[in-house]
Amino acid sequence: MIYTSPHSNISNIIGTSAEDIDTRKQGSDRFLLMAVVVLMTFGILAVYSSIAFFAETKSTTAGSLIIGHLVKLGIAFIVMLIISKINYHTLAKFSRIGMVISLFLLMAVLAFGTEQFGAKRWLNIAGFSFQPSMVASVALLVHICVLLSEKQEYIKDFKKTFLPIMFWVTLTCGLIGLEDFSSAGILLVICLVVMFVGRVSVMQLGSLIAIGILGGALLINQSANRQDRIDQYITQVKQIPSEHIIQGSGYQAQQAHIAIARGELFGVGIGKSAQRDFLPAPYNDFIFAIIAEEYGLFGAMSLILIFTLILIRGVVFIARNAEDHLGSMLAVACTLMIVLYGFVNAGVASGILPVTGLPMPFVSYGGTSMVFAGGMVGILLNISKHNRERRPLFYG
Repeated sequence: MIYTSPHSNISNIIGTSAEDIDTRKQGSDRFLLMAVVVLMTFGILAVYSSIAFFAETKSTTAGSLIIGHLVKLGIAFIVMLIISKINYHTLAKFSRIGMVISLFLLMAVLAFGTEQFGAKRWLNIAGFSFQPSMVASVALLVHICVLLSEKQEYIKDFKKTFLPIMFWVTLTCGLIGLEDFSSAGILLVICLVVMFVGRVSVMQLGSLIAIGILGGALLINQSANRQDRIDQYITQVKQIPSEHIIQGSGYQAQQAHIAIARGELFGVGIGKSAQRDFLPAPYNDFIFAIIAEEYGLFGAMSLILIFTLILIRGVVFIARNAEDHLGSMLAVACTLMIVLYGFVNAGVASGILPVTGLPMPFVSYGGTSMVFAGGMVGILLNISKHNRERRPLFYG
C-alpha cells in the first residue's frame, strides 16, 4: 500500500518538501539547548525576586528556596542530557509498560493523593512528591506516536488504528481531567495535532474532538471550583465590576493584571516587584506577571519570543527533518508540550485565558514539571542527532 509519511503533512504545513533533505547525521541542536538555558536564567532571576515575600510568610529564607530551585533545575538539566544520549527508538520500546504504570499512578493519586487548592494532583511515595499527570502525559504522547508509526499502512482503518488510539487518549485524559482539567485539555490538543501529523482522517479527529468537548463539559459541571473559574473569566472578559473578583478566585488574575500594567515598557527593575506580595503564587502560576512587572513589555515579549523560537525549531527543523515517522511525531509532541504550557501560563497572567494553575516550563518554581520538561527537550535533542540535513534554500 502506498502512503504518505508524516513528513509530508509537516512539509505541507510549512511549505517545504522532503526532497530537499540529505541524509548526513547531525549533532544535538545547539540552538534549542541555548534557548532552554536562557529560559532557565529567566526563571532563576524571576523566582529569586518573587519568592522573598513567600519565604517570610513560611518562616524560611529566600536563599534556601532558591537553592531548592537550582537543585531542581540541575536535576532537570541532567535528565535532559541523559535522555539526549538514549536513542528515541529505545525509549519507544517501553511505551506500553509506561502507559500501564502511568495509569496505575493516576488511579493511585485519586485514592491516596495529596489535596492542594481543592484538587488531588500530588502523590507522595517514600517522602518524594510528584504529579502523576506529567508522567501520564509523556507516556501517552510517546505511546500514540509509537502506535501511529506502527500502523501507517492502515492508518485510515477505524478498528485497527483509531479505536486503540482513542481508547488510550480518552482513558488517560479522562483520569487526568478528574483532578487536573487544564493539563487534560492541553494533552488532548497535543494528541489531536500529533494524530493529524500522523495522517489520521479529519472525520475521525472530529469524533475525538466531540468526545473531548462532551467530557470537558461534564468535568466542568461536576466541579464548583471549575465553574467559578469560568464565571470569573466571563466576568473579566465582559469587564463587569464585581466584589467577588476582589474576594474570590478572580483576585489572582486581577493582581496579575496590575503587575503587568506596572511594568509598562521596560519594567520597574529587577527585584522591585510590588505585586509579588499580593499574588498567591508569584513564583509559579503567575511568574509571567512578575517578569512583565520587573522587565516590562520588552522582557515579557522576549520570553514569548523564546518559546516561539522553540516552536519553530522543534517543528520546522527537528520534526520535519527527522529520519522516520516516529521521530517526526515525537518531535511535534515534545515541542508542543513545552511551548503550549508556556503560552498558557502567559495567557492566564495576561487575562486571555482563565486561571489554570499550570507552570511555565524552566521558568516557574517546580519539580515534576521541570524534570519532565527537561526529559522532553532531551528527546528533541536525540531526534536532532539523527536528523537528515536539509540543504539551504538557495543551494547552488
